[in-house]
Amino acid sequence: MRLLFVTPLLWLLAAPLWADARAQVMMDVLKIDEVAVILQTEGLEYAQTLNAEMLNGQGGPGWQLQVDAIYSPQRMTETLRGFLEAELQGDMREQTIDFFASGVGAQVITLENAARAAISDQDIENAARTKFAELEGSDDPRLARIAALIDSGDMIDRNVTAAMNSNYQFMRGLADGGAVDMTEQEMLAEVGEQQDEITEDTTGWLYGYLLLAYSPLDDAALDDYIAFAQTKAGLALNRALFDGYGAAYAEVSYALGRAVALNMVAEEL
Repeated sequence: MRLLFVTPLLWLLAAPLWADARAQVMMDVLKIDEVAVILQTEGLEYAQTLNAEMLNGQGGPGWQLQVDAIYSPQRMTETLRGFLEAELQGDMREQTIDFFASGVGAQVITLENAARAAISDQDIENAARTKFAELEGSDDPRLARIAALIDSGDMIDRNVTAAMNSNYQFMRGLADGGAVDMTEQEMLAEVGEQQDEITEDTTGWLYGYLLLAYSPLDDAALDDYIAFAQTKAGLALNRALFDGYGAAYAEVSYALGRAVALNMVAEEL
């Protein structure tokens, strides 16, 4: 008779383990670890720019240790995991795994990551932006497909919102670290003034990036991806990625602003 009680107990214990395992599979097929390393590389390059422009190149080893900790791929990966697990459960999680585990989905992830790594080169970014500028306003069918994908995920507005919040968090970090004297209202006003510029820049970058990333895909494959992106699972994945990266970048931006402030204040002492 005891076996009748053991079996449900084992099932209850196994269910969370199975869910965790499938969540890890989802992380793997989406290659989140790989993305986090690419974004870390971008961040470390940006930190060098901050060192040159805001710290007069005097950051030194201490600054490098700070930015290495701030741009931790593991931290970003765990942030993304939380949002993906919350948004994608049950059938939606399985549909996402099925799509990206092979075929068009796997090819899309590979191409997106390769393009993201490549576009960090300024010459490649300029070429991608130029390609979009040449097509903008035309009836080019590939541009129309990219526009459909961007519109379905509200990618422009989501990117702009994330960028503006990151800028705000960076200023908060500067203020909390004693480098600037600004009220919250002043910071919000300054960020608000950047919206048009950020929107224009984001539009050029995003279209250029996606045109570059999907250039090896034939129209049928790209149509398959767009069709998935417009499903309930695809829209949930889009939300999870934007919300997750937005949260990660907000945290990073605040920490970076505070680190810059502490180094600026230290230089003055």
